[in-house]
Amino acid sequence: MRALLVVNPKATTTNERSRDVLVRALRSQVELTVEYTRKRGHAAGLARAAAESGVDVVVTLGGDGTVNEAVNGLMTSAPGLASHGTSPAFRLPALAVVPGGSTNVFARALGLPRDWAEGTSVIIDGLTSGRHRVIGLGRADDRYFTFTAGLGLDAAVTRRVEQARLRGRTSTPALYVRSLIGQVLSGEDRKAPPLSIERPGEEPESGLGTVIIQNTAPWTYVGERPINPNPQASFDRGLDVLAVRSLGVATTTRTVTQMTSRNADPHGRNVLRLHDQEEFTVVAARPQSFQLDGDYLGERQKVHFLSVPEALRVIC
Repeated sequence: MRALLVVNPKATTTNERSRDVLVRALRSQVELTVEYTRKRGHAAGLARAAAESGVDVVVTLGGDGTVNEAVNGLMTSAPGLASHGTSPAFRLPALAVVPGGSTNVFARALGLPRDWAEGTSVIIDGLTSGRHRVIGLGRADDRYFTFTAGLGLDAAVTRRVEQARLRGRTSTPALYVRSLIGQVLSGEDRKAPPLSIERPGEEPESGLGTVIIQNTAPWTYVGERPINPNPQASFDRGLDVLAVRSLGVATTTRTVTQMTSRNADPHGRNVLRLHDQEEFTVVAARPQSFQLDGDYLGERQKVHFLSVPEALRVIC
């Protein structure tokens, strides 16, 4: 069995020694090639080339951003003609994820341990036994995502966190909370919520201040606690949506409190929820912050979302 290990050398929970342990463990089971990412987007190119060369498994060591890039590399690859005619999940190499980031939402949503060493043991056991899971993905225009996407407040908070990290701040739950409070108090888009959701055969839903899309639950974690705007979201179904109409301080605080409660069930006149959606488009009256899998990707005014069922095999 041939495998590629894609390593983000900036992964926050591992060091050179632990990476060496991981490499030795994997090499005891597979014919392994190791590549280190050098810049944003590099993991996608490495995974795409690996798929086209016929590897069986792509393993990532990094956070959710590294996973997202690897998935996009796999999903946009063109394996040999002999594998055409089958579903993407069986046409492409399997994906294995060793958690190495600060939050690791995708790995935890799959039920993998947070500790990289324990996660490695699970992956090696899956490789030797042939155990895997087939999951669906989301697609936003031409880019795939594994667990979440967002426009508006959600993505603007992600932008603030990334800016703080560039200034040397550590990614912590407290940083996200402060960024959320700062964004809400800034008053942007409070008076005229700019977003609308358009669905085939349905009347548009307009006057929305933020839109959160989930391909699974939870949406994210604050420490050990899962945050579940759409608790029914699943890798095995379509996309779930939570949209907030007003971004006033009181209404936003109420919705955030509902999202973060142990029995999350956001509701009320200020909340729009859509379950198991195959396709929809989010349209903005003016450019809005946009994020996929926790990475800020700039501003957009229109994004088409699609559920892609049974898209990928994951070792877990």
